[in-house]
Amino acid sequence: MRFNYQDMVAGGKKPYVIAELGANHNGDMELAKTMIKTAKECGADCIKLQSFTKSNVFSKKNYEDNYFLGDDYRNRTDYTLESIVEAYALTREQHFELKAYCDELDIDFTSTPFDKAGVDLLVDELHVPFIKVASMDVENVPFLKYIGSKGVPVVISTGLTGMDDVVNAIAAIEAGGCKEICVLHCVSIYPPADEQVNLNNIDMYRMAFGYPTGYSDHTFGVVAPIMSIAKNVCIIEKHFTMDKNMKGWDHKISANPEEMKIICDAAEQGYKMMGSYRKIVNESEHQRGEYKRSIVAAHDMKAGHILTEEDLDYKRPGTAISPKFYEMLIGKELKRDITADELFQWGDF
Repeated sequence: MRFNYQDMVAGGKKPYVIAELGANHNGDMELAKTMIKTAKECGADCIKLQSFTKSNVFSKKNYEDNYFLGDDYRNRTDYTLESIVEAYALTREQHFELKAYCDELDIDFTSTPFDKAGVDLLVDELHVPFIKVASMDVENVPFLKYIGSKGVPVVISTGLTGMDDVVNAIAAIEAGGCKEICVLHCVSIYPPADEQVNLNNIDMYRMAFGYPTGYSDHTFGVVAPIMSIAKNVCIIEKHFTMDKNMKGWDHKISANPEEMKIICDAAEQGYKMMGSYRKIVNESEHQRGEYKRSIVAAHDMKAGHILTEEDLDYKRPGTAISPKFYEMLIGKELKRDITADELFQWGDF
């Protein structure tokens, strides 16, 4: 499945599954390619990276504070923040190499930019089908306006901030000229508690903005992304790893290959189950009338007997007179003898 914004607006398609490699490649290009190939085999529709550099996300103070040490849930390393960023950041050439590999495997490629140069690289040179905005930039109005000016759809995660800031973010993207936006519900806790996931927010976004909505997941396991399918999401984004026990940034909260395949299979199957907002009796159900009940004789009766409600019982198969017509039989005179449990026919009266 390729990214198609108009299909997302129209609905009725399976959710587009983004395998978020992020920095889980750990700066290793062979690992990155293995992850891409595996995600494709699992059924993912898109590979997403993160186009950060040493200078475009973290300030000098971040590096001095070395803020992530002791962040046990991410199983990061004992190295400094600065050294990890340098090791995990992708070069311009590596972006092109991984994009070419995705093209070879026929899977979409995109990334999250963190500055204008990154946006230009992704849109003008790598020709990504859409830009993915991280939650950390929901309040970065000038950056959002610039992204909105680039002429490609924008998919934005909305963790970390309240509804007012999400409204302002959408307005900033629109002010840049973009009217093809997908709003992803996201909780930027790694992982959130069950009661913090709040999948109902997906419906609220759809009603508030009128844009296609999706879900960017940071929970452990597969329950939340699978449940989001029932919210008619157009996109499911999930971090991906080959091994949750690897050293690095986000392996613990990522889907391993087995989990990614479960999510992709559920996306393929689950959307078909959503159906429509009208009661449909399928042809195969019509053919199973024996599963219903018919009106039967509660006991033996002779011709000339006048039926009362006590004379009627209701049993399978449902191939004769439906119980919904029972009042029409009361007071009728039998034309023939009938035995207990025998199905009444309209010609019996």
